[in-house]
Amino acid sequence: MDKKALFEQIQRKKSFLCIGLDTDLAKIPAQLLKESDPVFSFNKAIVDATAEFAVSYKPNTAFYEANGSAGWSSLEKTVAYIRNTYPEIFIIIDAKRGDIGNTSANYARAFFDQMQADALTVAPYMGFDSVRPFLDFEGKWVVLLALTSNPGSGDFQYLKQTNGNPLYSEVLEKASKWASSEQIMFVVGATHPDELAAIRYMMPDSFFLVPGVGAQGGDLNAVAKAGLNQQCGLLVNSSRGIIYAKSDDSFAEAARHEARILQEKMQLILLVNKLIQ
Repeated sequence: MDKKALFEQIQRKKSFLCIGLDTDLAKIPAQLLKESDPVFSFNKAIVDATAEFAVSYKPNTAFYEANGSAGWSSLEKTVAYIRNTYPEIFIIIDAKRGDIGNTSANYARAFFDQMQADALTVAPYMGFDSVRPFLDFEGKWVVLLALTSNPGSGDFQYLKQTNGNPLYSEVLEKASKWASSEQIMFVVGATHPDELAAIRYMMPDSFFLVPGVGAQGGDLNAVAKAGLNQQCGLLVNSSRGIIYAKSDDSFAEAARHEARILQEKMQLILLVNKLIQ
């Protein structure tokens, strides 16, 4: 999926919502534990309930790998179900990979060829040769960690370089030379709206994956004010606030309700900024 197609889906759904499928066996409704694959059953119900309002889903591999081979099977089935049932949806695998070239190449094949994901989160710490193999796949995206939403982001990402710029700024500047805004988008946390505005100034054409709205305290309006561009340029992620809205039989209905609330807020933002009619 290219940037134009992604923006067209945003306009069609009047939404820039990404839903994180961080599915924890300890948190899903107890009745699902009787299913042969409780994680997939939960994910399927969530996706079916929210696909009308979401332009993207983002499974985090940690929640699947924790369940061993059964968890990996759940992840594969989830991605295949979204791909086959809702082909317009942009699928991001949140795996934060990045290693020496031949290792990265195999990570890329695993997620792009085998799993048929659209995008993969990648850590930039090892430099260009660790990111380049992911860029060799036509029509696929690298979602590069730039400025994350967690409290520890300040430990390294804000460290001043010899030129006075913070490290995250250097990551952005270097990565912008590795590929165009049709291949790389950046993770920029919702808990840093001031920095998000500065990053948007640096990267006027790029898409940003923005975690941290909802449970982590990020503000949607502040994110939009700082980060919107002429093609929206934002995928705002919400995970726990949607998928765990309720833990009883009405969990899917509750997730739909929360997704609709966010979509309606996004619709108003898009209208005010004249990105939809």
